[in-house]
Amino acid sequence: MNETQSLFLISLGCAKNRVDSEHMLGILKSEGYEVVPGIEEAECVLINTCGFLQEAVQEAIDTILDAARFKKTGMLKKLVVAGCFVQRYGYKLRTEIPEVDGWLGTGEFHRIADVLKGVDKSPVPMRISRPAFSADHGLPKVQSTPFYTAYLRIAEGCANRCTYCMIPKLRGPFRSRAMDALMAEAWEMAGHGVKEINLVAQDTSRYGEDIHGKSRIMDLLAGLSRMDGISWLRLLYFHPDRLTETVLDFMDEHERIVPYLDLPFQHSNPDILKAMGRDAGEKTPWDLMTMVRNRGQETHVRTSLMVGFPGETEKMFDELCDFVKMARFEHLGVFVFSPEKGTRAARFSPRVDGAIARERRKKLMAIQAEKPMNTIWWGGSLKIRNRRNSFLFREKGLASFICAEK
Repeated sequence: MNETQSLFLISLGCAKNRVDSEHMLGILKSEGYEVVPGIEEAECVLINTCGFLQEAVQEAIDTILDAARFKKTGMLKKLVVAGCFVQRYGYKLRTEIPEVDGWLGTGEFHRIADVLKGVDKSPVPMRISRPAFSADHGLPKVQSTPFYTAYLRIAEGCANRCTYCMIPKLRGPFRSRAMDALMAEAWEMAGHGVKEINLVAQDTSRYGEDIHGKSRIMDLLAGLSRMDGISWLRLLYFHPDRLTETVLDFMDEHERIVPYLDLPFQHSNPDILKAMGRDAGEKTPWDLMTMVRNRGQETHVRTSLMVGFPGETEKMFDELCDFVKMARFEHLGVFVFSPEKGTRAARFSPRVDGAIARERRKKLMAIQAEKPMNTIWWGGSLKIRNRRNSFLFREKGLASFICAEK
């Protein structure tokens, strides 16, 4: 039995990271750890980090150092850090942040119990490797969302090669989960009272391509829609280039699929999209949103856009403003380009002045705010304490667990 039994978890970043956190909680609870409602009561603190943007990196560092203070003022004995921040910076973190007692990369989070129990016999265990592991339904998991809604991660990693993005390096190649395993996990969720399943992956539109040579996302949705007990299916992170009339027809035909699309357009100008490595296919973003809006069933669309990408001119930005006005997004996130070391776009020129880029973001958000009933977010952090499970999550944007305080 472990000496360190009380546990507090802080999970940063996206819904995919949150699923990793749920698995680590499940593993540690199965090992006898007890989740406590406050960090000051914890003998062990686990921080699951984001790290694909400098803003997220700084948030991870600040969170780690804030938690480390409880070694002096609280009961804290062990501080362990996992996730993208660890995968990005690797072994040098041992010397840069000596307050941490153990580190886990994105492909090693399932070894969390080994790190806490000191199986490695190392003073400061560092578990990091090329990401290849994919969690399945057999791995313990604690649901962190309200009882009626849950995340089902259908794939791990990314096969897209956006020039500004670190995700393929941090999360590894795209790896779809077996459909029967997903059905089994969804069945367990339904048995626990889940009514809404949110399908997540770095790109849900690609589900099955790596196994079958073509997307099987509609086959998966069809299977899930026939499952007793599940009322709603919500599809997140769907690449715009793979949105077709066939996909929209399919969604219309299955009443359990929520008329909701999460389409990260990033920009509307074809030259900028090409430089981003997101060259539009047969249909431009304008074409796609016209296609969505011209249908009989009203579909809520969420997107993220980037301003200040190298080479973005005032004319290109004006086009983006016109696109936002036309598209009438229900949810919009706007980010300023961040030149991340190790990405191709970090070397692109000409650079857009940071102050100009921030003003462009402000202008886009003002346009979005003019639309009644629309939701806006800035890429900051929303802190939500889920009292039912007593751990802290910080999520970018607004999501279904906005009711977690109840």
